[in-house]
Amino acid sequence: MKKDIENEGDIKQLVDTFYDHVNTDELLGPVFNDFAKIDWDHHLPVMYNFWSTVLFGSMAYKGQPFPKHMRLPVSRDHFSQWVSLFTSTVDELFEGANAKEIKQKATSIAQVFQMRLGLIDYQAI
Repeated sequence: MKKDIENEGDIKQLVDTFYDHVNTDELLGPVFNDFAKIDWDHHLPVMYNFWSTVLFGSMAYKGQPFPKHMRLPVSRDHFSQWVSLFTSTVDELFEGANAKEIKQKATSIAQVFQMRLGLIDYQAI
């Protein structure tokens, strides 16, 4: 039996594993690495804080994630792949109430971003 996401170390493991998958993904990798040219040494700690805030309410994340995504060349397919990779990474590593909650929150965040980018209609959700 896998354990649930319980602490900051678990968040770090999830984020690191997820972005390892993103980096090798044919659809998402080029957006992060070629277009956005992500500085992973800077980005990963920000993501640890973001997901800690989302799941545990730690308030470690200070920022606005949406504006950084406005300029990216992404479609609904990118968001679908992002959610799929995130969900499968959670399932690969964890199970339990927090694992279920973080998957739901990731899906909701992706939906909101798609709505704000005009990729989906609010009524379609």
